[in-house]
Amino acid sequence: MIISWQDFEKVELRIGTIIKSEQFKEARNPAYIIHVDLGGLGIKKSSAQITDLYQLDNLVGKQVICVTNFEPKQIGPIKSEVLITGFKDEKGQIVLSTVGMPVPNGRRLI
Repeated sequence: MIISWQDFEKVELRIGTIIKSEQFKEARNPAYIIHVDLGGLGIKKSSAQITDLYQLDNLVGKQVICVTNFEPKQIGPIKSEVLITGFKDEKGQIVLSTVGMPVPNGRRLI
């Protein structure tokens, strides 16, 4: 499907730093609750099914690319405020989208 530039501009993809990660015990599928510092947008929560490749203790400090203008979504007891992006690898496990060099939190993908 081809989209217009105007369609792409509607999606806010921003960089943020994970400042806290915790087990999402109530999730149907194994997941973490991730807290992302998005600079001027504040700290936002997300549910992420990334337990196959990531441990809680190695997520803090990692910068991730997030969709920040989705409507919040209730997932069990938490409200997911952003979508942390990733790609499925050859086994179907999620690999987080990140950057090769540090970027100030909240910056928008251009």
